[in-house]
Amino acid sequence: MSEKKAPLWHGRFEEGPSAEAVAFETSIHVDSRMAEDDIRGSVAHATMLGKRGIIPAPEAEAIARELSAIASELKSGALAIDERAEDIHSFIEGVLTDRLGDVGRKVHTGRSRNDQIALDERLYLKRAVPGVARSVASLVATLSRIARGHLDTLMPGYTHLQRAQPVTLAHHLAAWCWPLVRDHGRLSDALVRLDAMPLGAGALAGSGLPLDRASVASDLGFPGLTPNSLDTVSDRDYCLEIVSALSILMTHLSRFCEEVVIWSTEEFGFINLSERWSTGSSIMPQKKNPDFAELIRGRAGKVYGNLVALLAMMKGLPLSYNRDMQEDKESLFAAIDTASSCLSVFEQMIGSAEWRTDRMEAACTGGHANATDLADYLVRKGMPFRTAHSVAAGVVRDCVEAGVRDMRDLPFERLASRSPLIARDVLDVLAPEAGVAARDLPGGPNPARVAEQLDALDVFALSALAE
Repeated sequence: MSEKKAPLWHGRFEEGPSAEAVAFETSIHVDSRMAEDDIRGSVAHATMLGKRGIIPAPEAEAIARELSAIASELKSGALAIDERAEDIHSFIEGVLTDRLGDVGRKVHTGRSRNDQIALDERLYLKRAVPGVARSVASLVATLSRIARGHLDTLMPGYTHLQRAQPVTLAHHLAAWCWPLVRDHGRLSDALVRLDAMPLGAGALAGSGLPLDRASVASDLGFPGLTPNSLDTVSDRDYCLEIVSALSILMTHLSRFCEEVVIWSTEEFGFINLSERWSTGSSIMPQKKNPDFAELIRGRAGKVYGNLVALLAMMKGLPLSYNRDMQEDKESLFAAIDTASSCLSVFEQMIGSAEWRTDRMEAACTGGHANATDLADYLVRKGMPFRTAHSVAAGVVRDCVEAGVRDMRDLPFERLASRSPLIARDVLDVLAPEAGVAARDLPGGPNPARVAEQLDALDVFALSALAE
C-alpha cells in the first residue's frame, strides 16, 4: 500500500510527520464530497485576487481555468481523487500546483484552511440540504394523496395505545404530515442562518491584503458576509442546527414507523406492506416482517449519535479554530445521508402499502371509543360535563358487566336508566361516523375539515417542491 503523502504545508518544521501520523490526521475519505464546493470557492477567490491586483490578472485567469478543468475531470472520472492526500483542499491545490507550478501556489493567497473549510461546508450544505427538504415535501405530497382516498375511512384514535375516540385514516395521515411541515421549516430556517460568506476571515484575524469579500460573496451566491473573523472560523452552529433538525425529523419518521410496525401485526391488521418492503424469516416460513420500518426506527438513533458527537466536540473548544473541528464532517454527512435514505425508503414503503379499511372500521367498535360522544350528547342537553362524564363512565361499567362491547348493544332500558336525558336518538349519536362528523372544529377529524388540511398540505408541498 502506498504511503500517505505529507501535507502541502509544513510550516517551520524540517521533519515531516510519520506515515502513521499523516494517516491519522487525513480526512480525504470524508471530505472528498466537497470537491465541487472547494473548487467553486477557489475560483471565486482567485478571480477576486486578480481583480484586486493582488496577483496578476492573467495568472488569476489561468488558475480559474485550470480549476474548472479539474472540476470537469473529477466529474467525468478522468481524474481520480488521490486517497493519499490529507484532505480535499490539499488534493485540489496539489493538482493545480502540479499543472501550473508557482502560479498554482498563489491560489491560497489571503486565505487559510480555516475559512476555506467553513466556506466549503456552507456551500455543500446549500446544495445538500434543499434536497433533503424536497424529500420531506415529497413525502407530505404522497401522504396527502393517500389521505384523499380515505376521508371517510374510520379508525380508532389512540392515547396510551388504548382506543380513545374514532377518527379517520385521512386525519391520522394528516397528523403525520404536519410534523414533516415543521421539519421542512427547520431545515429552511437553518439554511437562512448559514447563508453568510466566511472567506476572508483567514486563520482567525482576517487578512492584511486588500481582499474584496463582498465580490466573492456575490460570485458564490451569498447574500451577506460573516460579521466577525474569530466567530467565523470557530462557528459550527450550522452543523449543529442541521443535524438537530434532522434528529427531530428522524424522531418523526421513527414514530410513524412504530405505528406501521404495530399496524402490520395480526393483532391490528390495519396495513399490509408490499412484499418489496417486507422480509421473511430464516427459520419461520410464514413470517412477513416490517424490517424496513424497523430499520428506519433504528437509524434514528444513529442520527442522534451524530448530533451528540457534534455537541460533545464543540462544547469545550476555546476560540477560535481547533483541529477537533475536523471531526464535524463525518457526523454531518452521515446524518444527511441517513435521513435522506430513510425519507426515500419510507415514502416508497408507505406509498405501496395496502390499507385494511375493514379492520380499521371494525376496531372502532369495542373499547367504548364513543363514551365521550355520550358525554357530549348529555352536555348538549344541559348536563354539566363532569356529571355527564360520570354518567358515561357508568354506562361503560354496565357494558363491561353485561359483556357488551358497544354501548349501542346494551339494552336501551339499561342505557336510559343512567339518566332521564338519554333518549333513543342517542343511538345515532353513538355511531362512530357520527362521532367523527360531530368533531367539526378546525383541525378536527370531520371529513370536510380534514379536506381543508389536505388542501393546505398540498399548497405547501407544491410550493416546496417548486423551490
